[in-house]
Amino acid sequence: MRYKIFLGCALICMSFILGDCHADNSARLQTNKDSLLDTYRKDITIPGGFTASANITFDSNAVILFIDSFPAFKNIRSDLTKFYQRRNFSYAWFDGKGLIEQADNLLNKIRNMNEDGVTAAPPYADRLEALLENSNAIKPTATLELMLTAQYLTYAKNVWAGMSEEQSLALKWFLPRRKVSYQQLLDSLLAGKNILDNTPLYRQYDLLKKQLKIYTDIKNKGGWPVVSATKKSYKQGDAALEIVAIRKCLFLMGDVATDNGSAIFDAALTAGVKKMQHRFGYKEDGIVGTKLIAELNYPIEKRIEQIMVNMERCRWLPEKIGKNYFMINIPEFKLHIYENDSLAWSMNVVVGKSQHQTVVFNGELKYIVFSPYWNVPSSILHNELLPAMRRSRHYLARHNMEWNGGSVRQRPGPDNALGLVKFLFPNSHNIYMHDTPAKSLFNEDKRAFSHGCIRLAEARRLALYLLKDDPEWDDIKIDSAMNSRVEQFVTLKNRIPVYITYFTAWVNDAGELCFRNDIYQRDGRLAAMLLEKAAL
Repeated sequence: MRYKIFLGCALICMSFILGDCHADNSARLQTNKDSLLDTYRKDITIPGGFTASANITFDSNAVILFIDSFPAFKNIRSDLTKFYQRRNFSYAWFDGKGLIEQADNLLNKIRNMNEDGVTAAPPYADRLEALLENSNAIKPTATLELMLTAQYLTYAKNVWAGMSEEQSLALKWFLPRRKVSYQQLLDSLLAGKNILDNTPLYRQYDLLKKQLKIYTDIKNKGGWPVVSATKKSYKQGDAALEIVAIRKCLFLMGDVATDNGSAIFDAALTAGVKKMQHRFGYKEDGIVGTKLIAELNYPIEKRIEQIMVNMERCRWLPEKIGKNYFMINIPEFKLHIYENDSLAWSMNVVVGKSQHQTVVFNGELKYIVFSPYWNVPSSILHNELLPAMRRSRHYLARHNMEWNGGSVRQRPGPDNALGLVKFLFPNSHNIYMHDTPAKSLFNEDKRAFSHGCIRLAEARRLALYLLKDDPEWDDIKIDSAMNSRVEQFVTLKNRIPVYITYFTAWVNDAGELCFRNDIYQRDGRLAAMLLEKAAL
């Protein structure tokens, strides 16, 4: 009864204060808000929660007053309210002994958000520090309670969710975005699962995070030297002053074990150059040419930025993709086959050129088509074939093509643009994987040559792999179907998820940081958006 009288009086006083809008009352207004926010009560009828203080609650109006006092949190009002409604407005960050350990853990994470590639500081971080410093760590206060929850939700949005789906769509990312349940994350945290130390993101995120720290440390120590090349290339046996700088760069990047300062291009440096060429997707010949020198001279600040934008892309993927799936990384020009979520094997691919970009999306591989027709897309028909046909009336015959209604198609055969087999995962983008007669292109370092579809270096191997468990299809029958010149569709008994992604930095299975060129010029725009991104 005393509590009800006290609360009623407090609310009447607050109403009177809120009605006074004069500037000279602003300090008194804030003081009274904080006073009401810090009011708490005991109610033994409250059901148990995640901490021993679940029977200690605060007034529901405290959430409204908290948002009024800290308006930068207004877009998480709903998440904040729902969480405490489920708890009947009982404290979550306090137990019978005071603040729980996770409060300090959260503060540490907020202080070091730059390690997660997040440049924007969360709002009121200094106020959180002050509240924790001034708290006696035993008596629960609604202001500190709500500030901790609001800061946690802000941290989760920045570090685990990333940009909005609308923003990623603007960057042509059509893979389904992972759904982050802030309520579940908070429940897990307060249940003692220590989720702050176990990132609920796609596994590449933590691998890149470690590399971000390594590269940031290198930058803070002065970065790596510029290689002022006086020759077009350097190889084993050469002697030149610039070889000292080359060795220093490779040492800092982790490609050579020691930096002996020698100006002689020795065997150890050759091995290190091959390792770097492997990480960057170049032919591993051990020669430092103009392309590799350009990579060595790429500013470390830009490498850090490259790591950060790919950490952001990791935020957009599900934590677990599945057990058996295919992943195509466009800038890497590779198809990776995963079994039981482990890499089984990979092959080179050709992807779309910059004016015919391969789309980032996912689908399910359902069909193999042996000896396929190539139905010429209307854009290619009008922009390329019709002009060629006007120049030569024998163009269709020479290319084994024919009219098919109002369109043109190429008959099955070894010279067909799709090769001897194609693989369909139906989608609105009209993209699929296929064989090709143009095998020489797979020897190129950079393989963006197609009109958007994905050409496979080892199409026959993929067909054998997909049908390996089907007793109706052995090697002889597959080879016969590929060379029959009669189109034949085969429906797979087990559909395989296919993910087409865009990563210009990642860590491979050997723990090596790999980089690729931004062939579609997407990193820069994403980096600019990250730098402009507000904290909430």
